[in-house]
Amino acid sequence: MSFSSLGLSEPLLRAITERGYTDATPIQVAAIPPVLQGDDVWASAQTGSGKTAAFVLPIIQRLVAAGPRPRGRFVRALILVPTRELAAQIADEIRDYERYLSQESALKTLVVVGGVSINPQMMALGGGADIIVATPGRLLDLIDHNAVSLSSVATLVLDEADRLFALGFADELARVIGLLPARRQTLLFSATFPPAVRSLAENLLRGPVRIEIAPTPEGKPDILQRAIEVDVPQRTQLLRNLIVLHEWTRVLVFVATKYATEHVAEKLCRLGIQAAAFHGELSQGTRTQVLADFKASRVRVLIATDVASRGIDIEQLPVVVNYDLPRSPADYVHRIGRTGRAGESGVAVSFISAETDAHFRLIEKRNRLNLPREQIAGFEPLETIVPAPPPTGGIKGKRKSKKDKLREAAGLPPTTPASKSAPPPAPAEEPREYFSWSPRTSPRRR
Repeated sequence: MSFSSLGLSEPLLRAITERGYTDATPIQVAAIPPVLQGDDVWASAQTGSGKTAAFVLPIIQRLVAAGPRPRGRFVRALILVPTRELAAQIADEIRDYERYLSQESALKTLVVVGGVSINPQMMALGGGADIIVATPGRLLDLIDHNAVSLSSVATLVLDEADRLFALGFADELARVIGLLPARRQTLLFSATFPPAVRSLAENLLRGPVRIEIAPTPEGKPDILQRAIEVDVPQRTQLLRNLIVLHEWTRVLVFVATKYATEHVAEKLCRLGIQAAAFHGELSQGTRTQVLADFKASRVRVLIATDVASRGIDIEQLPVVVNYDLPRSPADYVHRIGRTGRAGESGVAVSFISAETDAHFRLIEKRNRLNLPREQIAGFEPLETIVPAPPPTGGIKGKRKSKKDKLREAAGLPPTTPASKSAPPPAPAEEPREYFSWSPRTSPRRR
């Protein structure tokens, strides 16, 4: 379906055409009309399906139609995201789409994130903003400094809502929502909706339009998924071997910790592969520069934590490597979704050790995968996979009771079935003590 049939204005259609888009994606076809009508929307679609444009385009059109923003430090549309890079990327898309608006209709869009000085953001918020794209923590800092008010927010967007919970933003998110007006439009967009997000959606949205775009064979990203068995100490050497063997020009490598990003990047550099670390504790300026260097191929390998697994769009990224496996099956989908975007093909490689084999099988089960295990000559694993132990808990009726566990810890014999059913022996008769209580004589409660 063409964008012109979705009710978008001529300046927006012109900007869409200039970006080379002709037909709208399924999530855009389903979401743009109800967002334009002011409905709440609960949307789920796979990574790389065009979710950002699905809410950005109608929000721009609604704000333009509503006229100038009120005076003061108010904001009319608030987009909350889990990472600074995603915030900057969404703001860039907004500016691209609004480029042909008239000068009178021009919108003020601000990015509000941590990792940089708060003072320039406070100054930029003088006079308010039409759209703020923010991470929750920095937004609350600005609210505490009376730099911005949320009392005029007409539209709230939670993008990558599941990641907001996974990164521990639940309390901050609850505080932000408590400062918003009750009458507003709320939009939730994500590729996955775990129970925590479903509970939030049910409490936060009112009569939402439910949209769930299932992956289709023709719309599914063209990603070759590989599972390579390797011992943990050999992973870096194997990574270098694969990069050289396949002549990968750019590789995004996911690891579990900040320390691992720097350690693996340093080892690759010593092996002659230009690599850089990317994690949440870098300053925003450093993160921006590292990401720009990687996109421009000045850095061949980016070693990153899951901060790079959501929303970051790197054009023509050929390979993603799970050096460390993700914690959750959903994160696996988001990680490999950084490749195979916009009709391009990609490769996703996961390193499997004897210790992580069971976890990868769980990832396969949850994502309905069954990948053949590979071994690379010269890197065959020496460690053997230990079968998973049977479920603990014992046989029903045979497990120790809590009382028996306490007796065992105290060095006492366990109770027998007969003793469990028998009544306890009567205690020896002791003199009784009687207490009288009077409001005048009782001690005061402190």
